[in-house]
Amino acid sequence: MGITKKNLFTEKQNELADLAKAFAHPARVAILQFLLASNKCINGDLVQELGLAQATISQHLRELKNSGLIKGTIEGVSISYCIDPEKWSQVQDLFNGMFDGIHHKDSGNCC
Repeated sequence: MGITKKNLFTEKQNELADLAKAFAHPARVAILQFLLASNKCINGDLVQELGLAQATISQHLRELKNSGLIKGTIEGVSISYCIDPEKWSQVQDLFNGMFDGIHHKDSGNCC
């Protein structure tokens, strides 16, 4: 979507779409699942865990970091990543707000 078209939508809609893009690749989903399961900061474990090249993982980590879902800290020559719990909670609220919009009792009358 062109940047000029974003003004047609609310800030919340644009934020939700940007976050959905962060979840839109299975490698990023796998990285998030690994970080959630490990519940700690990690650095080199992802290459062995996912079987992807370091450059590929770095690209996906960059996308996740740009979305705010993860945060990184520099320790010497390595960077450690972990889930940003505050942003994760905001993301959960955004998606739940959309998913809670369905009215289950009326779903039989659709199409």
